[in-house]
Amino acid sequence: MSNWKVTFVDDHGETVDEIFECEECPSHEQAAKLIKERVLPVAAKLDLNDFEGRTTDASVKNLKAQNSIQILGITPI
Repeated sequence: MSNWKVTFVDDHGETVDEIFECEECPSHEQAAKLIKERVLPVAAKLDLNDFEGRTTDASVKNLKAQNSIQILGITPI
């Protein structure tokens, strides 16, 4: 497993780096799900994603629209 640093802007406008362990580089969609599980564990368990199944990158859009979190980049460590 490789470690990946996901950089994102949180709901307070601060840049945050989180480290995730994945086989391959996570897509922005996968990274959004990982961020949601770590930063918003209760919300991650709820099915609040109205976009899912109707648009591409549903978790990315949901994370930004409902939680003001935007992914800036994904880099290997």
